[in-house]
Amino acid sequence: MFTELKQAYALVRESYVPRDELLTMLADADLAFRPGGQNRPLGELCLRLGETQHCYAESFRLFVADFQYRHADHTVAESVTRLRSWYETLDSDLETALSTLGDANRSRTVARDGERIPLATHLLVFNEALLLFYGKVFVYLKAMGKDMPNKWGAWVD
Repeated sequence: MFTELKQAYALVRESYVPRDELLTMLADADLAFRPGGQNRPLGELCLRLGETQHCYAESFRLFVADFQYRHADHTVAESVTRLRSWYETLDSDLETALSTLGDANRSRTVARDGERIPLATHLLVFNEALLLFYGKVFVYLKAMGKDMPNKWGAWVD
């Protein structure tokens, strides 16, 4: 993995911490919480994050960003244990995809929305997706009356 990609990935790995803290504080019943309106349940929000991460891992293999993937088993959104296990697999998949990208790939890009995005920039956009997820979940947790996980005060509040 070349330097710029390593630096971007270090940031992504640090950005997993609030997600993992979230999963330690939730119970399965919390995943059914819906704040009202047209908002999806918290578990579905977590499912969408996983689907997005899967798409990013694939984009580093195929050099094309395709966000059409949907997990075959939507019941994963009902179990904190299953979400945690799936996220661990997704984290490993992304790391594996990135680890194959050596210096020869430094000038490669990912096709996305009619543009070509440098690999490190594309990975930083995934990091932004994590931050957007935390912002959404922050509202859910506040509506549920839950205390914020340790890292969330510095990251989101």
